Amino acid sequence: MESGIRLSTLCLLLCLGPGRRMDPPGEYRERGRRSLAAGMLWPPGSRRCGQRRRGGSASCGVGGWVTALCGSVSGFGVDPSLQIDVLSELQLAGSTEGVRQVPGLHNGSRAFLFPDTSRNVKASPETAEIFFQKLRNKCEFTILVTLKQARLNSGVILSIHHLDHRIYERVVEKPFMDLPLGTTFWLGQRNTAHGYFKGIMQDVQLLVMPQGFISQCPDLNRTCPTCNDFHGLVQRIMELQDILAKTSAKLSQAEQRMNKLDQCYCERTCTMKGTTYREFESWTDGCKNCTCMNGTVQCEALVCPLADCPLNSALAYVDGKCCKECQSVCVFEGRTYFEGQRETVYSSSGDCVLFECKDHKMQRIPKDICPALNCPESQQIPLSHSCCKVCKGHDFCTEGHKCMEHSVCRNLEDRAVCSCRDGFRALREDNAYCEDIDECAEGRHYCRENTMCVNTPGSFMCVCKTGYIRIDDYSCTEHDECVTNQHNCDENALCFNTVGGHNCVCKPGYTGNGTICKAFCKDGCRNGGACIASNVCACPQGFTGPSCETDIDECSDGFVQCDSRANCINLPGWYHCECRDGYHDNGMFSPSGESCEDIDECGTGRHSCANDTVCFNLDGGYDCRCPHGKNCTGDCIHEGKIKHNGQIWVLENDRCSVCSCQNGYVMCRRMVCDCQNPTVDLFCCPECDPRLSSQCLHQSGELSYNSGDSWIQNCQQCRCLQGEVDCWPLPCPEVDCEFSVLPENECCPRCVTDPCQADTIRNDITKTCLDETNVIRFTGSSWIKHGTECTLCQCKVRKVINMKLRCFFPACSVARAY
Repeated sequence: MESGIRLSTLCLLLCLGPGRRMDPPGEYRERGRRSLAAGMLWPPGSRRCGQRRRGGSASCGVGGWVTALCGSVSGFGVDPSLQIDVLSELQLAGSTEGVRQVPGLHNGSRAFLFPDTSRNVKASPETAEIFFQKLRNKCEFTILVTLKQARLNSGVILSIHHLDHRIYERVVEKPFMDLPLGTTFWLGQRNTAHGYFKGIMQDVQLLVMPQGFISQCPDLNRTCPTCNDFHGLVQRIMELQDILAKTSAKLSQAEQRMNKLDQCYCERTCTMKGTTYREFESWTDGCKNCTCMNGTVQCEALVCPLADCPLNSALAYVDGKCCKECQSVCVFEGRTYFEGQRETVYSSSGDCVLFECKDHKMQRIPKDICPALNCPESQQIPLSHSCCKVCKGHDFCTEGHKCMEHSVCRNLEDRAVCSCRDGFRALREDNAYCEDIDECAEGRHYCRENTMCVNTPGSFMCVCKTGYIRIDDYSCTEHDECVTNQHNCDENALCFNTVGGHNCVCKPGYTGNGTICKAFCKDGCRNGGACIASNVCACPQGFTGPSCETDIDECSDGFVQCDSRANCINLPGWYHCECRDGYHDNGMFSPSGESCEDIDECGTGRHSCANDTVCFNLDGGYDCRCPHGKNCTGDCIHEGKIKHNGQIWVLENDRCSVCSCQNGYVMCRRMVCDCQNPTVDLFCCPECDPRLSSQCLHQSGELSYNSGDSWIQNCQQCRCLQGEVDCWPLPCPEVDCEFSVLPENECCPRCVTDPCQADTIRNDITKTCLDETNVIRFTGSSWIKHGTECTLCQCKVRKVINMKLRCFFPACSVARAY
């Protein structure tokens, strides 16, 4: 695993991905700004001084976009003890093989060229320890560097490295800054053999301080602003006003949404008997203690406390309460009566006397006026608590009762009593409160085999087990889900019925758990291909073969016809027409190379003619001619040095290239690799490395590669080099069209005509242009310029550029403008 801070192998890497194009000599890309605080990238600020963003993204280390900054690193009072000037401390000037000093972006500090050659730019153990003492156990530091990086180079800027392991993934975790002894500090490379940075570096510094990137701000210690400061401030104010307007609009929308949220009640509550309870709220419901838990009412039986009643009182039930409470009592004729309880006594003459328990005494009270009864005296029933009789069959329950939930009132001959419903049991002896009987837990059900008992209020139900169907209310039989197609097997799986269920097994040529089966290709699908059936790969555009292992050479297979001034260059998965030597593109970037035009090597000084010859420009080249009457040497001038005719030499900054001087012309080529030669240079010819330790394992772990092998993985070009894998983004051809889409399983976008299918719209189709006659034109529309026959105009409004009106003069033929 590779990351900015490797937790297992302790390797801090700061790398930049491949740039999209090489800047002209003498230009610098921009100021690299990266801040690593607790493992996270400090977000890039706004661009300044009109410079452009770098073309590539970070391929490892603290990834992200590099932000431009004019000028050199001019700190404003940075404590020297918190600052590490890497280039000065390493003392590179004239003493390090493979690195040489070159002109930089400014003259305030030295700049060094790092060619793609073998080198060892490494801090001495003493210098490295000085660095690590400042970095050790720090939670935030900033890396500052001014650089110009070669095209398609993904080399490492600096590396804090401990131990050597194979690296495949690029993930940044929280930095592990407890740097142990033996840790090494590298510049421009990961270690001795990998991650070579190719380009120019200047002002490489480490600031061990919070928010160290602020030190990049130029001239913060000045007291008077410059005109440039003023214009930048005005531009920034305008940007802030735009941000304020957009933020205010978003805030207004958020307030409107919040006002609507105020009307919502989002808390999970419980409702019982028409009353709503909040989460974790508890209450007593009859003889149960209940609590609202996660929107569900959970109740348990109430445990009544033991009470010790005083003299002349005893425990009795009270209306609305479950447990007995102490109540005053009266003793009358050997019987005990509670406060308010009545009793009738009949005299010898048959008169009814009514007594009521009050203040511990049975006191006589007046009799009620009895209503007339419409039944014979033989059907009249005397009552123990009233002197009035009732007819037989009187409904006492309608006069009021104390029966609560799950309890019903039943009439007896002279009173009403409570009785629990079926499936419930009494919680107290008067049956006023009842609870559900769990027939399943107590074994009081009739569910048979292949069923599960589920308790319900007052009853139970028998549910069929998985894979069974119902026969009656109490029994189930086996169900064949495979026959009835009621299984969850994948379409590429076989269904096998089992007792109580079924099993799914993927068909031959597919792999998975049965419910999800994916096609299996024995040799895998390479270069981004997808396995769509057993040993059948769907290859992305530009690749072919059973495993998509073969790159289609569009150049040699005759698919492409480049202009005579361009060569067809085959690339993994695609191709492009590149201007031949002696030509360069005029800026139109025609796909087939028609935009290539001749380079005047003589006028630009890009020839190798010696001083005794005269340079004559030719179409696609030049000629070194000897003046009449002179005897010319045929020598060449290469990189400011004279090379004699017939001389052969190895390039100083590329030991893998050999050049020769032939009659004033310098011709260079890559070294021919002869793997049979035991002295072959493995740096230039990694494919000749036979050692098993130099092999690499594919990211999937299923394939192995020899040193020097290349492949495509997740839209990255990967290469095995001496046992380690280096990957960089796969280059894609420019798509010169209005609408483009990135198809599934492909790495490069394609042009489409339907904007609804497009992933990217180059022009803003919602904007318009005003033509030369003030007529409104929609983006993408074309028209012939008024008063001309050969000028085609087109409205193009880029999403990030101002509105533009472009006209094209196609030599008296109407053509599309670009």
